[in-house]
Amino acid sequence: MALLGATGSIGQQTLDVLRKEPDAVSLVSIAGGRRVDDLIAIAREFRVPRVGVRNAADASVIARELPGVEVVVGDEGLSDLASNADVVVNAVLGFAGLPVTLAALTSGRRLALANKESLIAAAPLVDRARAVSGAGEIVPVDSEHCAIYQSLAGSTHETGYPDVRRLLVTASGGPFRGKTREELEHVTKQDALQHPTWSMGEKITIDSSTLMNKGLEVLEASALFGISVERVEVVVHPQSVVHSMVEYVDGSTIAQLSMPDMRLPIAYALGRPVRFDHAWGSIDFSTALTLTFEPPDREAFPALDLAYAAGRRGGAAPAWLSAANEIAVASFLAEEIRWCDIVPVVEGVLTDYVDDPLDSLEALRDNDARARALARERIERLRT
Repeated sequence: MALLGATGSIGQQTLDVLRKEPDAVSLVSIAGGRRVDDLIAIAREFRVPRVGVRNAADASVIARELPGVEVVVGDEGLSDLASNADVVVNAVLGFAGLPVTLAALTSGRRLALANKESLIAAAPLVDRARAVSGAGEIVPVDSEHCAIYQSLAGSTHETGYPDVRRLLVTASGGPFRGKTREELEHVTKQDALQHPTWSMGEKITIDSSTLMNKGLEVLEASALFGISVERVEVVVHPQSVVHSMVEYVDGSTIAQLSMPDMRLPIAYALGRPVRFDHAWGSIDFSTALTLTFEPPDREAFPALDLAYAAGRRGGAAPAWLSAANEIAVASFLAEEIRWCDIVPVVEGVLTDYVDDPLDSLEALRDNDARARALARERIERLRT
């Protein structure tokens, strides 16, 4: 296995799984960003022969501290690591993870995917790589998409899924579930960072508070399973026990249930078709368990409709949505704009989008840069 993004949250939880399954998986390469000391510690613990870093300075540190270990650098190095393992865990943040995705797929490797940009911003590029004969398969690490992946085992089809009526992506509802649009006018950064179920990084926690994270997951599900956004729905499930569901045309609904624990989908992606004999997130059915479901409040949380609109337009529109949202969330976390300004900034940027096919990595980077620049302009106008 190659673990790329080893020092982040997903990377660390993947290492937890490996410690429980030392005979099932051999870690042959790792890569990380700025946490060089952590990368060195991981390489020593797991006796990793190949390490990837972003720049030459970090490569020198690794070479000095880990004599005999091969060190590779930059996108080319990460792509090489992704091409030379049976399973590739892509937990690299942002666009830096896209070359990893493309390299793993074109090399015929199983891709355990935790890099959202690959399927949200760059779906057309990934689709092209997946269409090549001998391409590798994607097994999603995201808990919602892994749940759908498992639930689709009830289908008799491998593509298109004509026997599936809809995919149901569950949402906790975030910290502001039940609040009206008027009540949300004055929420604070501290309020928005209080997620009721999951412990996550600041950016995704804010996305959960606006429900933009579910909008992005709708786009991800559509791209991953080749199903239009109209057949992907969001349902609020505060307990976060049902991770997502698939409804079939005969009325049957198949779901995957477990207590919140990212190590379960990670372990599934690594072992498939074998399930490792360690119960991450096991449910104690001897105690009372209540599961509730409700529709999302689209008036209070308009980010969902923005994501559906971007999905319907296709091309680079999802990339614009994602990029503008990143800038708006960063501005909110820096206390430059209010929480209730985040989605209007993204919506304003999307009004400037002109349909643009996405046919290369360079085109993606150009669209990303334009959307970010427009978001910054709108934020600057709000501040003056």
